[in-house]
Amino acid sequence: MVNPLQRNNKIQRKGPIVLVIMDGVGFGKYAQGDAVKEAKTGTLTQLYATTPWTKLKAHGVAVGLPSDEDMGNSEVGHNAIGCGRVFSQGAKLVSQSIESGAMFSGETWTNLVKNVNTHDSTLHFIGLLSDGNVHSHVDNLRKMVVKAKEHKVKKVRIHALLDGRDVGEVSALDFFDPFVEFLNELNDASFDAKIASGGGRMVITMDRYNANWSMVEKGWHTHVLGEGRAFPSAHEAIETLRKETGKIDQDLPPFVIAEDGKPVGEIVDNDSVILFNFRGDRALEITKAFEAEELTEFDRKRVPKVQYAGMMEYDGDLHVPKQYLVTPPTIDRTMAEYLCASNIKQYSISETQKFGHVTYFFNGNRSGKFDEKLETYVEIPSDIVPFEERPWMKCAEITDEVIKVIESGEYELIKLNYPNGDMVGHTGIYQAVLCSMEGMDLQIGRLKKAIEKANGVLLLTADHGNADDMYEHDKKGEVSIKEDGSPRAKTSHSLNPVPFIVYDTDYKGEYDQKLNSGLGISSIASTIMNFLGFDSPEDYDKSIINLK
Repeated sequence: MVNPLQRNNKIQRKGPIVLVIMDGVGFGKYAQGDAVKEAKTGTLTQLYATTPWTKLKAHGVAVGLPSDEDMGNSEVGHNAIGCGRVFSQGAKLVSQSIESGAMFSGETWTNLVKNVNTHDSTLHFIGLLSDGNVHSHVDNLRKMVVKAKEHKVKKVRIHALLDGRDVGEVSALDFFDPFVEFLNELNDASFDAKIASGGGRMVITMDRYNANWSMVEKGWHTHVLGEGRAFPSAHEAIETLRKETGKIDQDLPPFVIAEDGKPVGEIVDNDSVILFNFRGDRALEITKAFEAEELTEFDRKRVPKVQYAGMMEYDGDLHVPKQYLVTPPTIDRTMAEYLCASNIKQYSISETQKFGHVTYFFNGNRSGKFDEKLETYVEIPSDIVPFEERPWMKCAEITDEVIKVIESGEYELIKLNYPNGDMVGHTGIYQAVLCSMEGMDLQIGRLKKAIEKANGVLLLTADHGNADDMYEHDKKGEVSIKEDGSPRAKTSHSLNPVPFIVYDTDYKGEYDQKLNSGLGISSIASTIMNFLGFDSPEDYDKSIINLK
């Protein structure tokens, strides 16, 4: 519980404060490949020319990641925006736990290793095999496999998901081939480690927000049951499936590694399983598939009795999973909790793909509401189609609902997420990203008109960059060219700053029009509190506006 915020009433607006999170929209470093800049965005162009704005940091240490070489992501970005302070996040916590040895002396690791050593069974690892450091990092997996051997585990199987989203779109073999060599060097008469299955992260296992449970079903059949197209090696599987489908890594079909006609890594009774992804949103459903006594989403056919653990606790309220290797950050006193204590009505909306970000992650990885009477959550169901086929996504539907809410006058704070820049940006399809930006801009124009009528404030920002950096560049800044002469697409997030734009329809000189610079997105919470007429808590990060 928190105390109500202290009112200063320096800013009082008749209409609501509307926070628009343009997911994946930053300021590009390069002229080529910046779809945000190239898109015809009349509304944003007008706002940049006529209203106060600044750039905010949205990656690295500014959002709690280990270094400024680490890309921001939607999870940590919404944590930072909603919590008003910077907390050490998954990547950093996991790295620290491994380096200190705390993970390997902890109860969960001990339980899982003891289980396989007692039953002479297999230790399985499931997760994203890349160094993207958004959901996982291959170096963490390497160190866990080494430690498993040291702890007398005899058999290890890796169920490796292809990334192509937080790293290069066709970079899988840059991770798989060296990792197989690493396993081969470890293997001896007492230790047997192999890749057992795989598939693209947007095809199997890593669904989120209950958007497409068939992905999890495919993952279950692949990893657990050992069912699927068989190959003698991951290398051959990846090369073959690329040639046959023409798809990038994240979209490749599932595969199983087999020897003598049998899968090398089915998950069976008495095995131990570690989901080595540390980010929660795309870990919850596969975790439920392992832990639920009854599952209605799909028929598991066979449910092995295993010791299962996640890299982290993916949901602190529901305590999912039951066992985890690293304790997640304890995020308290979020903006939403303070505003509820101050009797401020809040409305949160997005489509399925980002609904959890404006609710769960925004509220410090908390599933429930702080106050049922003061908070409203609205989810617009996402289309289950490739994002490049509907690059406008659900922008219009989200905007329809927000305009109704603005006109109702019921809520003092409205927050929404347009997923386009991120979800379409991850496809690497440049034309689709341009379309997504232009579609979003049209809807921002509609919001702007509604805010004008209501005498409110429109705040536009982003959680990280993506659509602003759509081509791979070399160290000299030149675009990387594929064999066919086209630019090599970049499907990962960028390290670029993001915008913070203030459209205040009833400005009366209460704050300086020159906004503070050099801040991170964690400063947005204090800024919103100021616009609602409150002082922010003393330990919250500095506001972007300077009250007079």
